[in-house]
Amino acid sequence: MPRPSNTEERRQQIVDGLLKVMAERGYERASVGEIAKAAGLSPGLVHYHFSDKQEILLTLVEQLASRARIRVTTRLARVKGDDARAKVDAFIDAFLATGGDSAPSAVASWVTISAEAIRQPEVRAAYDKVVGEDLGQLESLVAAVTGKRRARTIAAGLFAAVQGYFVLSASAPALVPPGSAAGTVKRMAAGLLDTVEAREDA
Repeated sequence: MPRPSNTEERRQQIVDGLLKVMAERGYERASVGEIAKAAGLSPGLVHYHFSDKQEILLTLVEQLASRARIRVTTRLARVKGDDARAKVDAFIDAFLATGGDSAPSAVASWVTISAEAIRQPEVRAAYDKVVGEDLGQLESLVAAVTGKRRARTIAAGLFAAVQGYFVLSASAPALVPPGSAAGTVKRMAAGLLDTVEAREDA
Protein backbone atom coordinates (compact mmCIF):
# COMPACT_ATOMS: atom_id res chain seq x y z
CA MET A 1 0.00 0.00 0.00
CA PRO A 2 1.52 3.37 -0.99
CA ARG A 3 2.55 5.75 1.74
CA PRO A 4 0.14 8.72 2.17
CA SER A 5 1.39 12.02 0.77
CA ASN A 6 2.61 14.77 3.05
CA THR A 7 -0.57 16.70 2.26
CA GLU A 8 -2.78 13.73 3.21
CA GLU A 9 -0.86 13.25 6.44
CA ARG A 10 -1.15 16.92 7.36
CA ARG A 11 -4.86 16.99 6.54
CA GLN A 12 -5.39 13.91 8.69
CA GLN A 13 -3.47 15.46 11.58
CA ILE A 14 -5.71 18.52 11.34
CA VAL A 15 -8.93 16.47 11.26
CA ASP A 16 -7.68 14.45 14.24
CA GLY A 17 -6.87 17.73 15.98
CA LEU A 18 -10.43 18.95 15.50
CA LEU A 19 -11.77 15.61 16.77
CA LYS A 20 -9.70 15.90 19.94
CA VAL A 21 -10.52 19.53 20.66
CA MET A 22 -14.19 19.20 19.75
CA ALA A 23 -14.64 16.15 21.99
CA GLU A 24 -13.32 18.19 24.92
CA ARG A 25 -14.66 21.69 24.19
CA GLY A 26 -17.29 21.56 21.47
CA TYR A 27 -17.13 23.05 17.99
CA GLU A 28 -17.64 26.69 18.87
CA ARG A 29 -14.62 26.73 21.18
CA ALA A 30 -12.43 24.72 18.79
CA SER A 31 -10.44 27.62 17.37
CA VAL A 32 -8.00 27.15 14.52
CA GLY A 33 -5.22 27.81 17.02
CA GLU A 34 -6.47 25.06 19.33
CA ILE A 35 -6.89 22.65 16.41
CA ALA A 36 -3.36 23.41 15.23
CA LYS A 37 -1.97 22.89 18.74
CA ALA A 38 -3.77 19.53 19.08
CA ALA A 39 -2.47 18.53 15.64
CA GLY A 40 1.09 19.56 16.49
CA LEU A 41 1.13 22.03 13.58
CA SER A 42 1.14 25.77 13.07
CA PRO A 43 -2.13 27.66 12.45
CA GLY A 44 -0.73 28.64 9.05
CA LEU A 45 -0.59 24.98 8.00
CA VAL A 46 -4.23 24.53 9.03
CA HIS A 47 -5.21 27.45 6.78
CA TYR A 48 -3.03 26.08 3.98
CA HIS A 49 -4.77 22.68 3.98
CA PHE A 50 -8.35 23.78 4.72
CA SER A 51 -10.22 26.89 3.65
CA ASP A 52 -11.98 27.20 7.02
CA LYS A 53 -12.99 25.35 10.16
CA GLN A 54 -16.23 24.14 8.59
CA GLU A 55 -14.32 22.33 5.84
CA ILE A 56 -12.40 20.44 8.53
CA LEU A 57 -15.70 19.60 10.24
CA LEU A 58 -17.26 18.29 7.01
CA THR A 59 -14.19 16.12 6.44
CA LEU A 60 -14.55 14.77 9.98
CA VAL A 61 -18.22 13.92 9.31
CA GLU A 62 -17.16 11.81 6.31
CA GLN A 63 -14.41 10.09 8.28
CA LEU A 64 -16.59 9.26 11.28
CA ALA A 65 -19.23 7.87 8.93
CA SER A 66 -16.61 5.75 7.18
CA ARG A 67 -15.30 4.39 10.49
CA ALA A 68 -18.83 3.51 11.61
CA ARG A 69 -19.51 1.71 8.33
CA ILE A 70 -16.33 -0.32 8.67
CA ARG A 71 -17.46 -1.32 12.17
CA VAL A 72 -20.91 -2.30 10.86
CA THR A 73 -19.44 -4.31 7.98
CA THR A 74 -17.05 -6.11 10.33
CA ARG A 75 -19.81 -6.97 12.82
CA LEU A 76 -22.20 -8.13 10.08
CA ALA A 77 -19.48 -10.35 8.60
CA ARG A 78 -19.27 -12.22 11.91
CA VAL A 79 -22.93 -13.29 11.69
CA LYS A 80 -23.15 -16.88 10.50
CA GLY A 81 -25.62 -17.67 7.74
CA ASP A 82 -28.71 -15.59 7.13
CA ASP A 83 -29.75 -14.97 10.73
CA ALA A 84 -31.70 -11.75 10.16
CA ARG A 85 -32.19 -11.02 13.87
CA ALA A 86 -28.49 -11.51 14.58
CA LYS A 87 -27.75 -8.96 11.86
CA VAL A 88 -29.95 -6.36 13.56
CA ASP A 89 -28.07 -7.06 16.81
CA ALA A 90 -24.72 -6.80 14.99
CA PHE A 91 -25.70 -3.39 13.62
CA ILE A 92 -26.61 -2.17 17.11
CA ASP A 93 -23.36 -3.59 18.52
CA ALA A 94 -21.37 -1.75 15.85
CA PHE A 95 -22.68 1.56 17.16
CA LEU A 96 -22.98 0.89 20.89
CA ALA A 97 -20.85 -2.04 22.03
CA THR A 98 -17.80 -1.13 24.08
CA GLY A 99 -14.44 -2.80 23.60
CA GLY A 100 -11.11 -2.22 21.95
CA ASP A 101 -12.61 -0.58 18.88
CA SER A 102 -14.91 1.82 20.76
CA ALA A 103 -14.12 5.53 20.42
CA PRO A 104 -15.59 7.83 23.10
CA SER A 105 -14.05 10.94 21.51
CA ALA A 106 -15.72 10.07 18.20
CA VAL A 107 -19.07 9.68 19.98
CA ALA A 108 -18.66 13.04 21.74
CA SER A 109 -17.72 14.67 18.44
CA TRP A 110 -20.71 13.09 16.70
CA VAL A 111 -23.04 14.60 19.31
CA THR A 112 -21.47 18.00 18.64
CA ILE A 113 -21.87 17.45 14.90
CA SER A 114 -25.58 16.72 15.38
CA ALA A 115 -25.92 20.05 17.21
CA GLU A 116 -24.03 21.87 14.45
CA ALA A 117 -26.39 20.26 11.92
CA ILE A 118 -29.16 22.36 13.47
CA ARG A 119 -27.13 25.56 13.04
CA GLN A 120 -25.26 25.09 9.77
CA PRO A 121 -27.05 24.08 6.54
CA GLU A 122 -23.90 22.53 5.03
CA VAL A 123 -23.36 20.38 8.10
CA ARG A 124 -27.04 19.45 8.12
CA ALA A 125 -26.79 18.22 4.52
CA ALA A 126 -23.75 16.05 5.35
CA TYR A 127 -25.37 14.79 8.57
CA ASP A 128 -28.67 14.00 6.85
CA LYS A 129 -26.83 12.02 4.18
CA VAL A 130 -24.87 9.93 6.69
CA VAL A 131 -27.78 9.32 9.05
CA GLY A 132 -30.11 8.59 6.14
CA GLU A 133 -27.74 5.93 4.80
CA ASP A 134 -27.27 4.35 8.23
CA LEU A 135 -30.99 4.37 8.91
CA GLY A 136 -31.64 2.88 5.47
CA GLN A 137 -29.25 0.02 6.20
CA LEU A 138 -30.90 -0.67 9.54
CA GLU A 139 -34.33 -0.55 7.88
CA SER A 140 -33.19 -3.20 5.38
CA LEU A 141 -31.96 -5.40 8.21
CA VAL A 142 -35.25 -4.99 10.10
CA ALA A 143 -37.24 -5.67 6.92
CA ALA A 144 -35.41 -8.99 6.55
CA VAL A 145 -37.05 -9.98 9.86
CA THR A 146 -40.48 -8.34 9.53
CA GLY A 147 -40.98 -7.89 5.82
CA LYS A 148 -41.71 -4.28 4.89
CA ARG A 149 -44.31 -4.04 7.60
CA ARG A 150 -43.30 -1.34 10.08
CA ALA A 151 -39.61 -1.72 9.14
CA ARG A 152 -39.07 2.05 8.83
CA THR A 153 -40.86 2.80 12.11
CA ILE A 154 -38.92 0.16 14.03
CA ALA A 155 -35.59 1.14 12.47
CA ALA A 156 -36.20 4.82 13.24
CA GLY A 157 -37.05 4.02 16.86
CA LEU A 158 -33.95 1.87 17.31
CA PHE A 159 -31.70 4.40 15.61
CA ALA A 160 -33.14 7.17 17.79
CA ALA A 161 -32.27 5.05 20.84
CA VAL A 162 -28.71 4.67 19.56
CA GLN A 163 -28.39 8.43 19.03
CA GLY A 164 -29.91 9.05 22.46
CA TYR A 165 -27.29 6.86 24.08
CA PHE A 166 -24.64 8.86 22.21
CA VAL A 167 -25.98 12.09 23.74
CA LEU A 168 -26.16 10.65 27.26
CA SER A 169 -22.72 9.05 27.11
CA ALA A 170 -21.17 12.30 25.85
CA SER A 171 -23.00 14.78 28.08
CA ALA A 172 -23.88 12.84 31.24
CA PRO A 173 -21.86 9.59 31.21
CA ALA A 174 -22.54 8.82 34.87
CA LEU A 175 -26.22 8.30 34.00
CA VAL A 176 -25.49 5.35 31.71
CA PRO A 177 -24.52 2.11 33.46
CA PRO A 178 -21.23 0.98 31.87
CA GLY A 179 -21.68 -1.51 29.05
CA SER A 180 -25.49 -1.31 29.15
CA ALA A 181 -26.33 0.55 25.95
CA ALA A 182 -25.99 -2.20 23.34
CA GLY A 183 -27.77 -4.82 25.42
CA THR A 184 -30.66 -2.50 26.21
CA VAL A 185 -31.23 -1.46 22.60
CA LYS A 186 -30.96 -5.08 21.47
CA ARG A 187 -33.68 -6.00 23.98
CA MET A 188 -35.79 -3.14 22.63
CA ALA A 189 -35.23 -4.51 19.13
CA ALA A 190 -36.26 -8.00 20.20
CA GLY A 191 -39.47 -6.67 21.78
CA LEU A 192 -40.41 -4.66 18.70
CA LEU A 193 -39.58 -7.47 16.29
CA ASP A 194 -41.47 -10.03 18.41
CA THR A 195 -44.54 -7.78 18.44
CA VAL A 196 -44.59 -7.52 14.65
CA GLU A 197 -44.05 -11.24 14.20
CA ALA A 198 -46.80 -12.04 16.74
CA ARG A 199 -49.25 -9.80 14.87
CA GLU A 200 -48.41 -11.48 11.58
CA ASP A 201 -48.88 -14.94 13.11
CA ALA A 202 -52.24 -14.00 14.64
